[in-house]
Amino acid sequence: MNLSIVIPLLNEEESLTELYHWIANTMQSNGFLYEIIFIDDGSTDGSWKLIDTLSKEHPEVKAIRFLKNFGKSQALHAGFAMATGDVVITMDADLQDNPEEIPELYNMITQGDYDLVSGWKKKRFDSVVAKNLPSKLFNFAARKTSGVQLNDFNCGLKAYRNDVVKTIEVTGDMHRYIPVLAKNAGFSKIGEKVVQHQARKYGTTKFGAERFVRGFLDLITIWFLSRFGKRPMHLFGAWGAIMLFVGFCFALYLGIDKLFINTTGRLITERPEFYITLTAMILGSQLFLAGFIGELILRNKKDSTNYIIKEQLNTNA
Repeated sequence: MNLSIVIPLLNEEESLTELYHWIANTMQSNGFLYEIIFIDDGSTDGSWKLIDTLSKEHPEVKAIRFLKNFGKSQALHAGFAMATGDVVITMDADLQDNPEEIPELYNMITQGDYDLVSGWKKKRFDSVVAKNLPSKLFNFAARKTSGVQLNDFNCGLKAYRNDVVKTIEVTGDMHRYIPVLAKNAGFSKIGEKVVQHQARKYGTTKFGAERFVRGFLDLITIWFLSRFGKRPMHLFGAWGAIMLFVGFCFALYLGIDKLFINTTGRLITERPEFYITLTAMILGSQLFLAGFIGELILRNKKDSTNYIIKEQLNTNA
């Protein structure tokens, strides 16, 4: 199997038949052996009925139907688990991604030795205020935080080697950060290709402005997990030590001042420095405890493997 094309969707009944034929014509003209995997993420229109008809007429069409709307990340995760192609392509079902980009994406993976190639919708047909400007800000923050130099993290059109999608775990709303997840897993050969963006032909977008808020929160999460996910004590312990040092310095100052300088002055508990000392000591202790608890949780996980084996030699020797 050359290609697995994974397509998550929600209420895209109007576009599915046209999308299928567009993909099929492109694949057949390039001689690919392929499969199309539709993941219906809880559609309430006739999307599943259409997919069912397509799968009966065309054996290369496979499908998964969720009981309810679980989200794009979960849909991609299910599609990745089913995919058998050497190269896995993801794209949206709204006809805004052009299937004619797929052959070149495939060649970049197979001939360019990339682990992952992400599409870049350089020229967009979306609203400037509602999507373009927030998207530019979001992508800038993602580049600076993750170190992955992509111009369009949120483009649905991407190509992966099969072992990449079988290794990473896409949960929550992390579909925006699959390149970052791949990099953190050790797949560092990440490329980018300018792709053609189509104006939406049917329906309306399923994502509102709140996706950018969730996106930035997920960005903070993935930054923390990539930097300190395997060693939480390095973060919490460092800040705990700083807070305890600040508290100790203020306590030392108060003690020396009361014993040797202002011996008849105000009570220590009446001075603001006392409360700074107390707050710093409490925060420092709590941060240390958070670090210790994090380390204990990591060490008591049933699956404690935090590495990925690329090759093994003489395993039967």
